[in-house]
Amino acid sequence: MVAPASAEAPLHDRLRGVARALEERFLGRSEVIRCLLVSVLAGEHAVLIGPPGTAKSALVRAFARLCDARYFEYLLTRFTEPNEIFGPVDIAAFREGSYRRRTDGMLPEAEVVFLDEVFKSNSAILNSLLTLLNERRFVSGGVALKCPLLTAIGASNEVPQDSDLAAIFDRFLLRVRADYLDAFHFQDLLARGWRLEAALVRDEPVLPLVSATELRAAQAAIARDTRFDDAFLSAYRTLVLQIRAEGIGLSDRRVVKLLKLAAASAFLDGRSAPDASDLFLLKHVWNAEDQASILEGLVSPLLEGHYREHPEARRLGAAAVGLAAIEAEIERARSVIAGGSALSDVQLFSQLKLLGELKGALASHADPRARELAGRVDRLLDAAFKGGRFGAL
Repeated sequence: MVAPASAEAPLHDRLRGVARALEERFLGRSEVIRCLLVSVLAGEHAVLIGPPGTAKSALVRAFARLCDARYFEYLLTRFTEPNEIFGPVDIAAFREGSYRRRTDGMLPEAEVVFLDEVFKSNSAILNSLLTLLNERRFVSGGVALKCPLLTAIGASNEVPQDSDLAAIFDRFLLRVRADYLDAFHFQDLLARGWRLEAALVRDEPVLPLVSATELRAAQAAIARDTRFDDAFLSAYRTLVLQIRAEGIGLSDRRVVKLLKLAAASAFLDGRSAPDASDLFLLKHVWNAEDQASILEGLVSPLLEGHYREHPEARRLGAAAVGLAAIEAEIERARSVIAGGSALSDVQLFSQLKLLGELKGALASHADPRARELAGRVDRLLDAAFKGGRFGAL
């Protein structure tokens, strides 16, 4: 179990404590978790996109429990009515000729909001939701109420295709994929998943590590104190122009707002100014899922260049796969591929896919031994493609 940060620790240390606690429970979700933390620090919104069963809802709920903030969540359907989200009509006031809603405990008074299947919103909800997310206002009975919203997190199984939903999709500055885990995570997935299920049954109490008041103060401090140096702005400008040149829409409004996220990412690391490592956020600005690989190809070389110069800055996260586990998976693959039994095309393909995933995981390790293991993976791949000469492996 990860030790929580002391209540007297600086806010960025306690936020990293939130990240460690979540990474311990949710395997392979380090970047998703960082995106959530950066979003709440910047006062922006994020949406998690992925198939059912990838722990999107469980992750957001665990995140909310570690924040001392008023929380609201709802599963939207096309039949959801406004009173389920914004509060019921105040009948007593209505009898006196005044139309307003009772918003106690509802979305307009929440500080952290989770909207599951957010793109199933119907038109009766959509307009009010758009204003609330963008302007932190909710109009009830002709009166505009100021909403204390820090961040809204959406979740969906798919990207909306309906043009009527383009505006709500645009409100979520970061679009983060939550996919099934790679095959080599399987053993750890079972162990952590079982612990999570047991904790849910026991309904273990959780001590919040940060408060809404602190987060709101941090938002103001980030906006007031962050300075962007010329090197960062030059790298940012180059990436934005490359992204637009690839035909990926990135409006001027989003370009400016993304600077807030970069500043929040720097704050999370205890830095006073963003650097190239904070540009990982640009991997998550796609408008269609097929653009994600393009963004990865544009952003990753810049990140790797930065980490070569500053290896101590590489963020591995508590969920990084240990080298011992990777080595065990390499040996397991070698024994399957080099075994006496003939493999079907499907079996061989699954092993090659596993080796590719292991090679990608090794690339994130600064340990020099990772290079030796990557060499073993390359030799296995080479032998497999050459027809199965595995004697030297």
